[in-house]
Amino acid sequence: MTTDRRAKLQVRDGTALLPGAPEIAVTLRRSAQAKRINLRVSGLDGRVTLTLPRHFPISEALAFLSEKEAWLRSAVGRVPEQRSTGIGGAILLRGVQMRIVERPDLRRVTLGDGVIHVPADPDGTRTPLRLAAYLKTHAQSELLCAAQGYADQLGRAFTGLTLRDTRSRWGSCTAEGRLMFSWRLIMAPDAVLQYVAAHEVAHLRHMDHSPAFWACVRGLMPDYQTHRDWLRAHGTQLHGYRFTA
Repeated sequence: MTTDRRAKLQVRDGTALLPGAPEIAVTLRRSAQAKRINLRVSGLDGRVTLTLPRHFPISEALAFLSEKEAWLRSAVGRVPEQRSTGIGGAILLRGVQMRIVERPDLRRVTLGDGVIHVPADPDGTRTPLRLAAYLKTHAQSELLCAAQGYADQLGRAFTGLTLRDTRSRWGSCTAEGRLMFSWRLIMAPDAVLQYVAAHEVAHLRHMDHSPAFWACVRGLMPDYQTHRDWLRAHGTQLHGYRFTA
């Protein structure tokens, strides 16, 4: 049976396709640092990666996938479903669920009462991109304001602020004082965004997660734990929105 299942596995452009319902695409990645084979399912978007040592035989990798099929399907099944951001759908904005409504008379995204209006989009391809651009613009403004306020409180300065669509972290701070944040934070409640800003700015004083660091975060936001807990409980929901057609 294992042999039969292995025979059905196909490899195309570095991706192994595991047949079934649904078909599962597994990215095969070779690493000079890898000492053993490692299968990982992202809890954010369900992407599956099989990391192989540099000279690990593909045939053995496929056999490993066949043996792990039951576990793999179970893990993929636990990943939250990706949400569409097209017309008629909904997204979170500052912790509030907003319906996406088409307004042919508009040329840009605007907010209404519980709705987010978007321009006409006959083929449905531009709305997700417009919404992503809108969210990034507002995230940049809100995070810059929050980070500046907390930096002023500490008497420290950061050297730059950039936004990314990161999967493994909500923010970071380099030794040179450059801050990075996920633009998806604009979908979280305001206090959650403020917490992440306070967390990263605190690294301008403490480049670790020592008791002194957490005392610094508490000084900037006394109730930070509540907002940290929200992000742990609901962060995957923010990553569940898909901004491609």
